[in-house]
Amino acid sequence: MAEQFKWVGFYMEFATKLLEYKTDRGSLLEKLQKVYSDIGMKLPKLEKDNIPKDIDPFTIFGLFNKGITDANRVSILGGIKAEFSIAAEVPDDFSGIPVLNNMMATFYAFEGDDRRKDDDIDNLWTAFETAIKLAERDSEESRAAFILAYDQVKSQFAVRWNLTMGLYWIRPYTFINLDSRNREYMSNPDNISANVVAEMKSLKSVPAAEKYLSIRDKCQAAIDSGEYGYSSFPELSYKAWVVSVENSEMEKEAKTGKSNAAFLRWFRPVLQALRDLGGSATPEDTRKKIIENENLSAEEVNATRGKNNVNKFANEVAFARSYLVKAGYIDNKVYGIWTLTDKGQTVEMTDELASEIFKNGVADNAAKSKEKNSLGDADVATVHYWLYAPGEGASMWEGFYSAGIMGLGWDELGDLNTYASKDEMAQKLRDIHGGDSSYKNSAHAVWQFVHDIKPGDVIFAKRGRSEILGRGVVESDYEYDDNHDGEYPNIRKVKWTHKGSWQSDEMFAMKTLTDVTNYTDFTNKISGFFEDGNEDEEEDTKVIDYPAYSVEDFLNEVYMDEESYYKLVGVLDSKLNIILQGAPGVGKTFVAKRLAYSIMGVKDVDRVMMVQFHQSYSYEDFIMGFRPSADGFDIKTGAFYNFCKKAERDGDNKYFFIIDEINRGNLSKIFGELFMLIENDKRGSKNKLQLLYRDEMFYVPENVYIIGMMNTADRSLAMLDYALRRRFAFFDLKPGFTTEGFRAYRDSLDNKKFEALVGCVQSLNEKITADESLGEGFCIGHSYFCNMEPDEVTDEKLQSIVEYELIPMLKEYWFDEPLKVKEWSDNLRSAVK
Repeated sequence: MAEQFKWVGFYMEFATKLLEYKTDRGSLLEKLQKVYSDIGMKLPKLEKDNIPKDIDPFTIFGLFNKGITDANRVSILGGIKAEFSIAAEVPDDFSGIPVLNNMMATFYAFEGDDRRKDDDIDNLWTAFETAIKLAERDSEESRAAFILAYDQVKSQFAVRWNLTMGLYWIRPYTFINLDSRNREYMSNPDNISANVVAEMKSLKSVPAAEKYLSIRDKCQAAIDSGEYGYSSFPELSYKAWVVSVENSEMEKEAKTGKSNAAFLRWFRPVLQALRDLGGSATPEDTRKKIIENENLSAEEVNATRGKNNVNKFANEVAFARSYLVKAGYIDNKVYGIWTLTDKGQTVEMTDELASEIFKNGVADNAAKSKEKNSLGDADVATVHYWLYAPGEGASMWEGFYSAGIMGLGWDELGDLNTYASKDEMAQKLRDIHGGDSSYKNSAHAVWQFVHDIKPGDVIFAKRGRSEILGRGVVESDYEYDDNHDGEYPNIRKVKWTHKGSWQSDEMFAMKTLTDVTNYTDFTNKISGFFEDGNEDEEEDTKVIDYPAYSVEDFLNEVYMDEESYYKLVGVLDSKLNIILQGAPGVGKTFVAKRLAYSIMGVKDVDRVMMVQFHQSYSYEDFIMGFRPSADGFDIKTGAFYNFCKKAERDGDNKYFFIIDEINRGNLSKIFGELFMLIENDKRGSKNKLQLLYRDEMFYVPENVYIIGMMNTADRSLAMLDYALRRRFAFFDLKPGFTTEGFRAYRDSLDNKKFEALVGCVQSLNEKITADESLGEGFCIGHSYFCNMEPDEVTDEKLQSIVEYELIPMLKEYWFDEPLKVKEWSDNLRSAVK
């Protein structure tokens, strides 16, 4: 057996031995304590008082499968071998074995924690036993028993993806590990079959037992096919680990310039090899052609890197190919085949272009990371509304309507999918037409037509500056008509739902294509043209499949313990109005939308709205008032009024109105008569009031929840109006440095200076709390230190946080105590020296 898989025999034998102690856990605990005593180590904390009275088998495996040194692992396993009479040899290579985070290394809550149920550990033992029996004999009966036990423990506190890790530890040839590294690896069609890739991409949370077994069976079928270079789950997991480690190391080296991004040298050979092979080939054939073309020696082809002896050539070629896919030179839609795009067939790959592709790929990844962590809904696809001119003077409208399409000209550009950027399109137009025009507007419209419009988006066909000709819903992605005989080869299929002529009192933009989604007044007015038609509105409205968002997702992202979360939800459900208050950096904005989504169970952005109060925000903005129009002044409704009307029509679902910086506005002026209507016992249609600007009786629906946010450290703000304060519950968000989630995050960074800085900030917070002029509401929050990857925690980054975020805050806090500012500024700077 290969060195990296020596652990398999030991782990399986130990699991079998453990099963003997299912009903004698007292003896098992004595043996564990003796193991640690004999090897001179302290038994890790397994209960709040450090004296475990019970334990499950998965937590025992977690003792040596978490963030400890290999030397300690060998010592622990040596002690286990002696105490439990294990015949298998103690492994000394643990590469690729999934490990727990040190702060979440038990599969149960500690005693005294309300989340710990009486039968939690018994259930874990049952899951352990049924898994081993299923591994021994896969029958209908053993599957049924396993499914029942698995689904039971899946619902318990502290059991998440670690359940699949535990199953893999005890029977690695039977159960697939679904930790994040494996899921990412199996999301790549080059690594496994298409049906497994589809499963990985659809997984939003830990799968139920039947789903897990289905995934396991599909993975096994892929292995049995012999197409993917591994013959067992351990080999698959090991390969996933190797690729992850090596790619991370390679990209880190490339970013820092330590390796001069060695894999970039393969961009040109990969493209040339595919051209020589007719444009498409398997990865193996591509590598063989590169070896032939580049006249590589056996030494170059077989060279390895790292302690895991990864084939350097194969890994760098694969890494280069992934960047060429991102840049649009290689198509990866066919599983296990690399295919050149039209752009890839013709591009001249220079060193400069290779470097640019790499930089763009890194920038894209960084941008996606930042977007994902902003307000929590970057992954939600929403319907967009577009104004569209069907030809000059709408000359193509009748034809497009009849054909069920929308078309775009610029036939001289050819297939628009072959362009990597708007700049490339604009340059092509300049080359064709000459002149001084930048063609940026044209390129922008063309790019949007290809990349930004999505099926389900709504199209308003227009003529001139004020006439609407029809409405439709997009039904297809962009298509290029190779056989076009007119001027409109670029098309999308559209279901045109309305046709006629409607005049708008607002002037349209002159552009061929305009995204008007963000102009809500305008889109509502245009949409109103079609409300009285006879068409079946339900038929042409796309049902959006919003991403699921569970309590578990919230707790994974927000540094808040589960008990606090349920208290927060309980208070909001009871009061209907809540204000999240806290010091700078405790994550108030980060929490707000995620809280709403976790209560809804889905990221339905149509049921959440966020506004920000400021000194100029008024009742007219919030409810309704007079606004300038073409004819003078019209009454226009405001954000909260419109939101309540939407919620009123959908009474079965909860709606969340979020107000950032709620204490920055003139609250009496903004809320007006709603002071009474927002009270939890004044909600609903039985409690109506006459509105100020319109002869209308208005009420706030019972399904509308208001979440406000308030910075407790802003001394420039007036106290909240007492009448409003009575109507809101107040929930303190505190720095999350001591939460399990933040500890796990801190451990994952494994950076001594980061640890020192966080420790210094915690000491500083104790000082701030004790200061009579400040107090707990001025403590520094954890969000200043979040969302960093290990390679991002540089001295420059930490020094920047200290100099430009923390010290300026201290100067404001202690503006009249310069010595105190100097003392703590020096402390913070020393932490990151």
